[in-house]
Amino acid sequence: MGRIAGTCYIKVDGQQLAVEGSVEIPLSKTNRESKIGSTGVAGYSEIEIAPFVRLSAFLTADFPVDAIEDGRDMTVTVEFANGWVYTLSGAYLVGEIAMNGSDGNVSLEFNGTKGHLQTN
Repeated sequence: MGRIAGTCYIKVDGQQLAVEGSVEIPLSKTNRESKIGSTGVAGYSEIEIAPFVRLSAFLTADFPVDAIEDGRDMTVTVEFANGWVYTLSGAYLVGEIAMNGSDGNVSLEFNGTKGHLQTN
């Protein structure tokens, strides 16, 4: 048995963020939804999923707020504890940067033009 969970490392254009907790990436490229009518399942629809990285990070003194907010073609790299690496290219922030004052953290979601997962 190998290590499957633990500390993740996140870099946005080379600058490492202090990850607070979980990091989420898509393992699927499409999302299917069943279409049900009066006679039962008629089929399904399928839409592509935008490549993304979702995370919670600590708002440290050197947190790159302006660079993240202004970035339109960033590279976000996630190194998981199990050795997998996910690279999000053409990345940009979706939503807002909102600070949680009681926890000192910020939740971020990046979307991009291409996501690549490298496994062991």
